Amino acid sequence: MGHRKLASPRRGSAGLRPRKRSNEILPTPRSWPSVSSSSSTLLGFVGYKAGMTHVYYVNDIKGSSEFGKEVFTPVTVIETPPILPIALRAYILGDNGEPEVFTDYWIPDIPKEISERKIKNLKLNKDKLNDLLEKIKANQNNILYLRAIVSTQPKLVPALGKKKPEIVEVQIGGGDISSQLNYALSILGKQISVGDVFKEGQLIDILGVTKGKGFQGVVKRYSVMELPRWHKNRKGSRKAGTKGPSMSTPSYTPQPGQLGFHRRTEYNKRILKIINNPDEINPKGGFVKYGLVKNTSLLLQGSTIGVRKRPLFLRYPIRPYEIPVEIPKVTYVSLNSKQG
Repeated sequence: MGHRKLASPRRGSAGLRPRKRSNEILPTPRSWPSVSSSSSTLLGFVGYKAGMTHVYYVNDIKGSSEFGKEVFTPVTVIETPPILPIALRAYILGDNGEPEVFTDYWIPDIPKEISERKIKNLKLNKDKLNDLLEKIKANQNNILYLRAIVSTQPKLVPALGKKKPEIVEVQIGGGDISSQLNYALSILGKQISVGDVFKEGQLIDILGVTKGKGFQGVVKRYSVMELPRWHKNRKGSRKAGTKGPSMSTPSYTPQPGQLGFHRRTEYNKRILKIINNPDEINPKGGFVKYGLVKNTSLLLQGSTIGVRKRPLFLRYPIRPYEIPVEIPKVTYVSLNSKQG
């Protein structure tokens, strides 16, 4: 079969290898965007996927054939209870040329539900906390960037049925190190809402874990063409016709294995609306397999990765495109039952 190389190129994307299960249910960014704003802000937030609905809004994309018209679009509802910054972490340039942790400054009174459920091994010497803070202030010129260690509050989301929080690092952007430090100290121990980080109409990136599908064959995993079912295909039809030579299987040959529950990043999802009143978004009967939204929520245009109740990391866009600066005008939000 000398024509196979031309007729059928490699299957799957090499950029998604290895196709294995994610190590964590809430992935955190490996890179952060640079924000040119003069005021400092957190560059990320954490939300929980509730479900989907649809809205009508006025198309504000200039050059579009539907510009200025009321159009239909599906939206994803992400419930975003307030997060709680509990520590400040400073990074400097290490001897090997890579960023490394310089020191941490924790709030003295960490809530009991966080300390007992998530950071049991943390030993704080409250008498030396001020010394750590002075150490950070004295070395501002050597600090590369600052990150806030924040805790989610799933206890505020009855639909989740859990109390154990997620602890993540969120980078602080905008301004210089001095203004970032002042901003970080001003938010430590205080609840931060999603409206303090993002605004309506802006783009964000979504980091999460896709829906797991277990061990699957090559037809579902790589879209291999199913062989005809007749008497000569006695060894099966839902399989690859050939797996190559007897050497170790090359990477371009479709193989069965894990499908789903992969770490993925979706870029440039637009926030159409930030809803503070849950009655404006809860459909009749609640969201299927989720229930009622009780906190501030985001309406993201289009679909997102993950299943219901799964935590998603929301980040400032790392490669945004130009969009209108005006707030989108949402004219209708569907509250019809999603139960069929």
